[in-house]
Amino acid sequence: MATPDDHALAADLATRAGVLLLAIRDRLAADGAPAALLKHEGDQRSHEFLMAALAEHRPADAVLSEEGTAHAVHPDRAGADRTWIIDPVDGTREYSEPPRSDWAVHVALVEAGRPTAGAVALPALGFTLSTADPTVGAGLPPIGTSHRMVVSRSRPPAEALAACRALGAELVEMGSAGAKAMAVVRGEVDAYVHSGGQYEWDSCAPVAVAEAAGLHTSRIDGSPLAYNRPDPYLPDLVICRSELADAVLSALAG
Repeated sequence: MATPDDHALAADLATRAGVLLLAIRDRLAADGAPAALLKHEGDQRSHEFLMAALAEHRPADAVLSEEGTAHAVHPDRAGADRTWIIDPVDGTREYSEPPRSDWAVHVALVEAGRPTAGAVALPALGFTLSTADPTVGAGLPPIGTSHRMVVSRSRPPAEALAACRALGAELVEMGSAGAKAMAVVRGEVDAYVHSGGQYEWDSCAPVAVAEAAGLHTSRIDGSPLAYNRPDPYLPDLVICRSELADAVLSALAG
């Protein structure tokens, strides 16, 4: 199982990658660089930083990154007992549009197919939510009779829209998967539903943090989310207040 040092490492690396990304964005934006350059430089530099840091601190662990696995530095993840799954910039579009804040950095540890430690940094908001913090999710307001559901601002899935209508929920549009998931953890919205295309790095760290906060997480059919599979495609998920899980899943099934 994950150690206290694993929890702390996830939080530290996500936070430090976020600081690096802000510096890169500020510099390039001041120079008038195009969005494509911001996306490329941010993704690449954050990936390089995280891979080097994990090679230093967890050389025996495998790594899966959106930007590549780098087996020359880390063990192959096939059959690995411990695999770090990272997204160097979750929401590159939002990152490349300063001063947008709805982007994130994801760092998570997976053991036996489940995330056991993780962190989601929201650098432009100045904080990181992680499994290292026992107060994650503490103090959420009581669930009310009116609800809010967060979806992608560019392509809200039909399933989420249907669930939103069934619950009579207000629709909230937001950028990256990490930002949307942390909006549930922070009590800003009650549910996040996605379908139609994601990969393990999009949801692994957010799911780790959400589960530490006592939230419900699953596929849209209610089955568990499994990680470090040979094919990292993981197209759908539900993260919501536990009190709403039955209602959300029922709406999705209908």
